[in-house]
Amino acid sequence: MHELVMLAPEPAIEALGEALDALDALSVSVEDADAMTPAESALFGEPGMPPPREGWQRSRVVALFPEESAAREAARLLALQDFFEGCQVLGVQTVAEQDWVRLTQSQFEPVEITPSFWIVPSWHEPPAQAREIIRLDPGLAFGTGTHPTTHMCLRWIATHRPTGARVLDYGCGSGILAIGAGRFGARDIVAVDIDPAAVEATRVNASTNGVSLQAGLPDQAQGVFDVVLANILATPLKVLAPLLCQHVGPSGHLVLAGILSRQVDELREAYAPWLALQVHDEQDGWVLMTSRRPD
Repeated sequence: MHELVMLAPEPAIEALGEALDALDALSVSVEDADAMTPAESALFGEPGMPPPREGWQRSRVVALFPEESAAREAARLLALQDFFEGCQVLGVQTVAEQDWVRLTQSQFEPVEITPSFWIVPSWHEPPAQAREIIRLDPGLAFGTGTHPTTHMCLRWIATHRPTGARVLDYGCGSGILAIGAGRFGARDIVAVDIDPAAVEATRVNASTNGVSLQAGLPDQAQGVFDVVLANILATPLKVLAPLLCQHVGPSGHLVLAGILSRQVDELREAYAPWLALQVHDEQDGWVLMTSRRPD
């Protein structure tokens, strides 16, 4: 494999990316050319904020090609285009051979939820102190236990131990929360998501962990539950407020994540007609909000 490396200003990024796609680049990555310097700038948006720009003021663009000749021909053709003004080819370089499977695996270590509860990829042995584990490998669906929102939800499950409970995981992703509930004694688990790939991932991951559950699209969530878990984002959580609350049975818990600290008040307001939300946990700028319905 060979990389064509370029420097480009922000206005050229979109056209440059489209051109590289037309030139059959295998992949294109855009990085801050000033990263790790005083000129570095944050670019990524957050829920409720303006969308991120196409690139940085000075972006390093790396396009991957299967052959050196293809990379050099792409550089030649790009230099002839009007939009390439202000851009610069830094060079073509060979990509060193690597064991990509091992490299990917090295990025995922066991994750501690509590001192005795761990998320462990299949290629690792569980830590000696682990008394409860979930076996989970990174895949197409969100949720490996590393993100603060997932971490807080799992910590809530581990400390509240929903033994014998009926549990709904709404927006299940990889199924990690539903599986966690099963590992801590939930008797009847329903996991739903709008993405069929997430539903399939949940079924596979649940089987791997010996957890019995029903996984399907959102219309499979019927009736009331002792615990309703939803780790999504603030905007869909606000839209789903009446639906999620109607699934919470008497004495039932509602557990919400995917909420930034600055979004707490708007979530409280959205759920106030049905349940009173409180901040239960906070980690790295994200919060876990919970409520319990009276008997």
